[in-house]
Amino acid sequence: MRLLISFASLFLSVVFLQLGTGGVAPLDAISGVTLGFSKAEIGTLGSAHFFGFFIGCWWAPRLMGAVGHSRAFAAFTAAGTIGIIAHMMIVNPQAWAILRMLSGLCVAGCYTIIEAWLQARATNEVRGRVMGTYRIVDTTGSLLAQLVIGVLSPAAYFSYNLLAILCCAALFPVTVSRAEQPGMPEAPRLRPGLAWRLSPLGSVAVVVSGITGAAFRMVGPVYGVEVGLSADKIALFLAAYVLGGALAQFPVGGLADRFDRRHVLLGISAGAILASALTIGASGMGTAAIFLAAAFFGAVTLPIYSIATAHAHDFATADERVELSAALMFLYAVGAIASPYLTSTLIEAWGPSAMFLMIAGVHVLLIGFGLLRMRARPAPADRTRYVHVPRTSFLVGRLFGRFRDPR
Repeated sequence: MRLLISFASLFLSVVFLQLGTGGVAPLDAISGVTLGFSKAEIGTLGSAHFFGFFIGCWWAPRLMGAVGHSRAFAAFTAAGTIGIIAHMMIVNPQAWAILRMLSGLCVAGCYTIIEAWLQARATNEVRGRVMGTYRIVDTTGSLLAQLVIGVLSPAAYFSYNLLAILCCAALFPVTVSRAEQPGMPEAPRLRPGLAWRLSPLGSVAVVVSGITGAAFRMVGPVYGVEVGLSADKIALFLAAYVLGGALAQFPVGGLADRFDRRHVLLGISAGAILASALTIGASGMGTAAIFLAAAFFGAVTLPIYSIATAHAHDFATADERVELSAALMFLYAVGAIASPYLTSTLIEAWGPSAMFLMIAGVHVLLIGFGLLRMRARPAPADRTRYVHVPRTSFLVGRLFGRFRDPR
């Protein structure tokens, strides 16, 4: 308990980061519609976010090694604050894309630092409780960030200033903490080919996860506007998606530990196709039906990344785990960078249902590829534990490697 209390400052920073940076994507989408941006331009903002996120994953370990955890955290938080607060100073989609790169850089950098800090200070005896608390805090902050959007006016100075203040507030708990900074772990190398060599199915699945998650998080508000939801209802729509995914993680994880992970992965991928169809159908059945469909969609899509990474780690040795985590995050980013722009372009050409038709299409491809892989080799006899991975950084592999390796 004393150790968990010592991490309170880091957990509080996570909440502030989520409230600040987690609200930018839906607010940008709604503001872009209000300002007359094209759907392709709104989608570009989401793609820019993940491009910045990818750069942050690369840069954060190196910056920590050069200046230390607290100073690196301050630098990334400053970048995120600038990226948010400058929105209404330069109302232009191209400028906003650059600013969104800063917010993506902030998210990746700050989470990398927090995860490295937790990894260095948590002992094996309390690591499960620390990570469980971390996941609860992260999910709670994400839910609150979606709900905050419901009370903010789009394209308004006050709205962006409030999010910038919340992002900047994340500096206080970390920088004034009396806890000693941990030493800098060795930065992992990035070898995407390692993921494909160990698990082609896991590699394809994390790309599909990136496409699916980025489409909903970054372009979902545009879909909400297209089907007639008001700003406060769009906030609840996104919150239902996050809540559905959070509630499904542990039941799905239990299935993934008990049965062949490939069967579970393909099963929830089939669920994603069904959820896509239900969401399209629910668009004309009222607000409650849309919220329920969003929750079901989150429940069958958000766990895909964790199952895919668990399956890939089943084939890895202890020495390969960190670099495998880095490679899988790279593949996730590849899908996430391309997805928002492609999704918004399809919506502009074919209407709001095109987003879920695209998502259903990539899951059809995932199921087909999975069936081929199941014929290529059997499931491994010795498997790692399923661990819910909250999509943050390369260094998360170090955190979860302790769970996966028997001692």
